[in-house]
Amino acid sequence: MSNTAIVISGVHLELTEALKATVRNKVEKLLRHNDRIVKVFVELVFNHTRDHAREFGAQIRLELPGPDIVVREESEDLYKSIDILVDKVDRQLRRRHRLVKEKRNHPGSTDLGSLGKNS
Repeated sequence: MSNTAIVISGVHLELTEALKATVRNKVEKLLRHNDRIVKVFVELVFNHTRDHAREFGAQIRLELPGPDIVVREESEDLYKSIDILVDKVDRQLRRRHRLVKEKRNHPGSTDLGSLGKNS
């Protein structure tokens, strides 16, 4: 387990130990992919005024070097929202890692081919 702080909060929702454990387990999987994450904020929301298809929401904010990653997901089930949210964040972390690696391996200017020539 890393020393990254995981802050879980609930809006109009009581956080049970099972819910906290589920969120921690999912977030710890993200921490294995990227060890440069400084802090993780997870906000779980219940909004009874919306339609039932978007009643529960989850938002995550990852603090890491460079711009923070913020992702939000809403659905009819809180656990489903958390699963989809973690999948989205995982894709974004992998994409950011790939782009940083690509930039590191190809630091020069990009060849535009025939687009950069006047004809």
